[in-house]
Amino acid sequence: MTLLILGATGTLGRQIARRALDEGYQVRCLVRSYRKAAFLKEWGAQLVPGNLCQPDSLPPALEGVSAIIDAATASAADSVSIKRVDWDGKVSLIQAAAAAGIKRYIFFSFLDAEKYPQVPLLEIKRCTELFLAESGLDYTILRPCGFLQGLLSLYAMPILDNQAVWLPNKPSALAYMNTQDVAKFAVRALSVPETEKKSFPVVGKRAWDAEEIVRLCERLSGKQAKITRTPDALLQATRQFAKFFQWSWNVADRLAFSEVLAAGKPLKAPMDDVYSVFGIDPKETTTLESYLEEYFNLILKKLKEIEYEQLKTKKRSKQKMPFTF
Repeated sequence: MTLLILGATGTLGRQIARRALDEGYQVRCLVRSYRKAAFLKEWGAQLVPGNLCQPDSLPPALEGVSAIIDAATASAADSVSIKRVDWDGKVSLIQAAAAAGIKRYIFFSFLDAEKYPQVPLLEIKRCTELFLAESGLDYTILRPCGFLQGLLSLYAMPILDNQAVWLPNKPSALAYMNTQDVAKFAVRALSVPETEKKSFPVVGKRAWDAEEIVRLCERLSGKQAKITRTPDALLQATRQFAKFFQWSWNVADRLAFSEVLAAGKPLKAPMDDVYSVFGIDPKETTTLESYLEEYFNLILKKLKEIEYEQLKTKKRSKQKMPFTF
């Protein structure tokens, strides 16, 4: 089976490409820049030029392809790119895939996207799900809600650097999952007929809110976080004000997405049946605790090594200093 992956240079897409290659698939990656995707070629993937915003570039990339894993998405902060990439581009891709007789199409949406019509990216995800269901393709929709990798820049790194950590007054708990584990579900879906024309959550074992994550980071790092609270009313008022000005639409979109994280409603879903259908052992899934513990152990060890080397260099410099009278 020849597999075409979109978004293969992203945090999730690269894990999907790595997993598919390891399992013996012939992998093509649709890319706009060969330079940025050079590592995929080194892994063994074939790079093909294409752009979701250029519909004519899609049919040539689909020649000889049996299945698509679509992990491409625009930034949640840019409403113009969201419409061009996540709606216009995806409609063109789905139509081109149907015309090319593609057998399988794996699409990434967002958990409970239908509950957040005020968030442009999530509303478009919901509409794309409906369009895909009417396309005639044998699709599978996977719905994550957050990746463990994102927690590093949100919490772990600021705490280590003594920078402020921004928290909403009522943080929503999210069932984060490692992108490597999400990739397992995406690739496995290709070979499990029971996943065809169905949607599945792909989320972690439990939901964590921001305060719980901060406390865990403090314990693992031995440092105290500098917490700054963001009033929920201010988020809503700023978003409404920003809507009046076209140049600030992307600001409004970013704030709308922030409101999802500050709504106080947990984003989670039962996964027992999902693991059973996909034939994946839940014990092999990375927990948030183990992920952050591994990260802090690695970073703290590296910091100690750097500190030790700096100390040795300082001692050698003192020994070489000439005596002065």
